[in-house]
Amino acid sequence: MNAFLQPVRPALVLFAGLTLITGVAYPLLTTGIGQVLFPQQVSGSLITENGKVIGSALIGQSFTEPKYFWGRPSATSPSPYNAGASSGSNLGPLNPALTTAVSERVTALRQLDPSNTTAVPVDLVTASASGLDPDISPAAAYYQATRIARLRQLSLAQVNTLIAAHTEGRQFAILGEARVNVLLLNLALDKLESTHGQPS
Repeated sequence: MNAFLQPVRPALVLFAGLTLITGVAYPLLTTGIGQVLFPQQVSGSLITENGKVIGSALIGQSFTEPKYFWGRPSATSPSPYNAGASSGSNLGPLNPALTTAVSERVTALRQLDPSNTTAVPVDLVTASASGLDPDISPAAAYYQATRIARLRQLSLAQVNTLIAAHTEGRQFAILGEARVNVLLLNLALDKLESTHGQPS
């Protein structure tokens, strides 16, 4: 028996040691450092209003009222932006169902703002691969500005200024594209209306 354990013992000790280091010590260390240096990010980038968590800056929310900016469509089930079932629609570009869905979304946006004849930005009518995208392009935000201004009884300049203030550029000036977080923009919109606008 001792002859068997002699070569096995170092392997078991190494296995136990690496388990403690990589499975316990390292996660605790990195989590602790993160909590000190990046507390909001480590906690999920949660957004609070009046002491209540209302969402995360990393996960989109479904806004359906016309007086709010809308985000990208979400194909998650059973409800949009379901973080427990992240997925895209998996519809190919030649799939008739995708053509129908995009057409219906374009029609809905046109009906809400008939005077707006500019092209509908693609990210307002196509779902992201994750179904959780919290951001839209600046073009998608500005496209909705006239509708928002009309329904909120704000000036177009006020709404456009708000969009510009919430537009984030490329990370490190080279990665990704400029973007606008929809939840943060809508929160700022509510505050702007309560301060400068009339009740809608």
